[in-house]
Amino acid sequence: MDGALRVNRSTKTLRELALEKLRDAILNLRFKPGERLVERHLCDQLGVSRTVVREALRHLETEGLVETLPHQGPAVARPDPHSIEEIYEMRALLEALAAKACAENASDRDIARLGKALDRIVAAYERDDPALVLKSTTEFYEVLFRGSGKLVAWEVVRSLNARVNFLRAMTISTPGRDKSGVAEMRRIVDAIVARDASAAHIAAIDHVQAAARLALQYIATKE
Repeated sequence: MDGALRVNRSTKTLRELALEKLRDAILNLRFKPGERLVERHLCDQLGVSRTVVREALRHLETEGLVETLPHQGPAVARPDPHSIEEIYEMRALLEALAAKACAENASDRDIARLGKALDRIVAAYERDDPALVLKSTTEFYEVLFRGSGKLVAWEVVRSLNARVNFLRAMTISTPGRDKSGVAEMRRIVDAIVARDASAAHIAAIDHVQAAARLALQYIATKE
């Protein structure tokens, strides 16, 4: 793990590089929910100073990926069921709104881009690359929201992106999710292609609710 986490010097600051490495390690479940993040170990793994590690951890705490436990120090956040439900409720509202509007208003070019974005998710699953699945999924939703014209809603979703990807990392690791998740998203795309706003709205809600159940199950097994 040490070699995989060590940062390479570049034009980015050490803090930025360390932050990216730690965020990726959490989102890829290299560090599990509830796992303590010991500063001296992270310094060795990243090859940076304790000051840099502390700054990165503080930033990740603002993103909801790290929490400080009494008498224990920083640890990977363990989302509680209530917060998980709330995040997915927000996702369902916003993504269903975007899917409906996309079916009604998106250009043919936007809809074609949405299909290609879904193809990239499929390819990422086939490569067994969780990081690429997360990246491609974020790109899919950006195309969806921009095609729908719901740009303010997209800004709200982006503000939750770290928390959403944290939960998404758990759901995509579930056996069979490469098939079921893609099938759910294809329902959304197919409804948009058919310009069936109602079907797109329902498909988006169904997809988010399925993901919510998986996230809650994942957390329950880790308690």
